[in-house]
Amino acid sequence: MAVDEGLFAWVQEALEPLGTVTLRKMMGGATLYLDGTIFAILDEGELWLKADAETDTVWDAEGCEKFAVTFKDGRVDVMNYRRAPADVYDDAEALQRWGALAVEAGLRGAAKKRPRKSKAKP
Repeated sequence: MAVDEGLFAWVQEALEPLGTVTLRKMMGGATLYLDGTIFAILDEGELWLKADAETDTVWDAEGCEKFAVTFKDGRVDVMNYRRAPADVYDDAEALQRWGALAVEAGLRGAAKKRPRKSKAKP
């Protein structure tokens, strides 16, 4: 599946006031970064924004479903991304609000994954 380049261009344009959006293609979709912080994925022409336990109630209140992947063996993996509200596809201010929330979740997630100190070599 190809990445929706038009959607990516829209996200870059709309979020320009917040920073630089870059893309890394992965498994038929793409991971999006804002100034190096992961904040979204593109999959099958849809935008999924980063969420976490701190923001789940906000996403739930908006009715944004969780991103899930179903594997060939029937297993389902749910990830910490939420379907973007419909208004982000044509309203830059809405995308900036929701994008900022996603970046905050991305920053919190990155802080939890700080690299471990390596063992000193003799």
